[in-house]
Amino acid sequence: MKKCFLLLVLLSMASCQEKVVEKPANLIPKDKMKNIIYDLSLLQGIKGVNQALLDSNGINPSTYVYKKYKVDSLQFAKSDQYYAIENIKDYEKMYEEISERVGKEKMRIDGQLNKEADATKTLEKNDKVKVKKDSVKQ
Repeated sequence: MKKCFLLLVLLSMASCQEKVVEKPANLIPKDKMKNIIYDLSLLQGIKGVNQALLDSNGINPSTYVYKKYKVDSLQFAKSDQYYAIENIKDYEKMYEEISERVGKEKMRIDGQLNKEADATKTLEKNDKVKVKKDSVKQ
């Protein structure tokens, strides 16, 4: 009898809990949300470093990303709010994954820039050697 009473109390408590935010009808799937947030992060970073680059190309970061993923700002805001409130641990994990992705991309780009810098130094060194040889021949 006590078990039945306890079960009844737990079920009634669970049914009385109100959801803080309702699941949006057009909820953006998590993987797509991660891609949207990643792209927004990159474009906001570019905006912080070189606003003129975006302005000269007529790019508004948010508008560009929403159009790319075929979502609107309200759909994004409601989906973001839902994920943030529904399960904060999953939301934090999502942002950790995005941060890792940004870090990996930064490392890849830094590596590419280092290769290009090394190649430029090698070309400059070879040009100096060629100029010296040409001047010695004359």
